[in-house]
Amino acid sequence: MMNIELRIPTEADKEGLKALCNAVDRRYLADRLPYPYTDEDADWWIRMVAENEGKSGNWRVIYVDGRLVGNISIEKKSDVYRKDAEIGYCLLTEYWSRGIATEAVKRICRTAFDGLDILRITGLYYEPNTGSKRVLEKAGFVYEGTMKNAVVKNGGVYNLCIMGLLKEN
Repeated sequence: MMNIELRIPTEADKEGLKALCNAVDRRYLADRLPYPYTDEDADWWIRMVAENEGKSGNWRVIYVDGRLVGNISIEKKSDVYRKDAEIGYCLLTEYWSRGIATEAVKRICRTAFDGLDILRITGLYYEPNTGSKRVLEKAGFVYEGTMKNAVVKNGGVYNLCIMGLLKEN
């Protein structure tokens, strides 16, 4: 049985965070995650989380049996979308298909619905990313639609699939 922990990142997570962000499969991640991921990037992220945790979102590092293997966040949107938040996550490849991401998604969604003033959480995935689709489905997200040719990544153009989880569910 694996021990899965979600922790608010601190300075103690800096080296593990750098190792994760430099090793993670980036095929379906947003380009805003810097590469290479440096000390400065980790310092910025840890500070940002300390300032915003529980206010504009929830950010966690994922530990499995004491090793930092992923991260996950839910970030509130603004303006007329202020009751919605977007989930994002990544996990080291060797930890895929073990239920870790699904468990992390379920836990952070409960945290977000309990602590943030939101009505829904939006999960997005690029159409070829069937692994992320399965994670969201297993966590209770429902398919809502597809934006055609909405993502340009690594020379490819992808459809963006939208899934939602409502607080009432």
